[in-house]
Amino acid sequence: MDARAVREQAEHLYRSGQFLCSEAIVYAFNEAMGSPMSTDAVRLSSGFPVGMGGIGSGGCTCGALSGGVMVLGWVYGRANPGDEAPLVLEKAKELHDWFLADKGSTCCRSLIRQFEFGSPEHMEQCIRFTGDVAEQLAQMLDEDSALA
Repeated sequence: MDARAVREQAEHLYRSGQFLCSEAIVYAFNEAMGSPMSTDAVRLSSGFPVGMGGIGSGGCTCGALSGGVMVLGWVYGRANPGDEAPLVLEKAKELHDWFLADKGSTCCRSLIRQFEFGSPEHMEQCIRFTGDVAEQLAQMLDEDSALA
């Protein structure tokens, strides 16, 4: 998977106003992997932007991070009751811990505190974070020999 291309696609989808952070992540990965998910997956991700709908002041968990965890669930998660699922939890923790170390917080409200909501600076940071998550996630998936 071309991590740079997935990043650029996710950023483009956000910057052009077609999707917000979590939606852009899920859509870009679905396209990069040959569209195996239905459009319902993107719709499922629609409640996660702005820290799970915290319009105005931001909620908590960053929507880009949430979208990334959704992709990990799709790749590694269980589909049937009783299936094993420890790998998805390990991968979600890895993505979370990377984000926290890189950004200093996983909370949207904290990440956008210094910006006026909807300002160009706010939007550029969120677009960049969306791209960062997309690129990191693509690299994580590429490193997994089980997916090769």
